[in-house]
Amino acid sequence: MTEQLTLKNPVKFAGIGLHSGCQVQMRILPAPADSGCVFRRTDLDDFPVEVNAAHIANVSYATTLMKKGVIISTVEHVLSALYGLGVDNAIIEVSDLEVPIMDGSAGPFVEGILDAGLVGQNIPRRCLRVTRSLAHELGDKMIAVEPADELFVHYVIDFDHPLIGEQVGAYRIEPETYRHQLAPCRTFGFMKDIEFLKENGLIKGGSLENAVVLTDDGLMNPDGLRFPDEFVRHKVMDFLGDISLLGMPVLGRFSARKAGHGVHASLVKKILSDTDNFEVIAAPCHSSRIAV
Repeated sequence: MTEQLTLKNPVKFAGIGLHSGCQVQMRILPAPADSGCVFRRTDLDDFPVEVNAAHIANVSYATTLMKKGVIISTVEHVLSALYGLGVDNAIIEVSDLEVPIMDGSAGPFVEGILDAGLVGQNIPRRCLRVTRSLAHELGDKMIAVEPADELFVHYVIDFDHPLIGEQVGAYRIEPETYRHQLAPCRTFGFMKDIEFLKENGLIKGGSLENAVVLTDDGLMNPDGLRFPDEFVRHKVMDFLGDISLLGMPVLGRFSARKAGHGVHASLVKKILSDTDNFEVIAAPCHSSRIAV
C-alpha cells in the first residue's frame, strides 16, 4: 500500500506578496487523511478555501483561488512544492490575500517542508488516472494529456530573447527530481513589461530578490541563472502547482507548448468535466516518494 502523507510538524514562512506587496505570514500544518490541502485566511477567522478546481478564480500572471469572495492569490509555488513532494494533506495558513513569493521559486517551501518532516497516515493514497486523450488550445498556446501509468511532463517555451529562445523540458515527475531540478527555478519577467504590470496593480512586491528580470539582451540579476534552462524548468514547476487543483495526484503524459496558468486551468477543468475522462485508482505501489 502506498499511504497518504502529511507534515510531521508545522513550518513557518514569512515574506512579501509578489503582486500585492503585502507582508505575509504563512504556516503549513499537518492535516487529517483524506482532507486534501486547504488554505485558511487567518486574518478572516480562519476562513477555509479548499484546493480544488471549483475555486479557480483568476489565472492572469498567477493562479488565484476564491470561495465566497475570499481569495488566496499566487498559490502555484506552494501547491507545487506540496504536490512535488507527494504531500496529500496539509493546512496552509496565510495572514493576507497572497502567498509569500519567497525567492520566486518553490525551493524555500520544499526545504521547509522537508525540515518539518513528512509522516505516513496509514490510509491508502489514491490517484486520478487520465483515461483518454484530451487537449486544449488557445491561439498558439497548447496543452494535451494522454493516458499513462506515471506523471510525465513535456513542456516547450519560445521567447524572442537571446537567453531563452525555444527551450524544452521533459521530466518524469518524482520527488527527488522535483526537489533538485525544478523547485529551485524562479519566476521571470521582462524589463519592457514592468511599467504595464505596475499600471495594472501587479508586481508591487517584485524585485531582483524574488524574480529573474531580463533586459532586451541580457539579465539584470547579478548572480545569473541557476540553470541555463531555468525558464522552462520554472514553467514545469508552475504547471505542477496548477495540476494539483485536480485534487489528487494525477497519472498521465502531458505535453505543453507556450502554455501558462490559464491554459493549465482549462485542461484541469476539461479533465474533470466528464467522468469518462478519468478514473480514481489506488496509487501504484512503485510510486516514488521522499523517504519518511
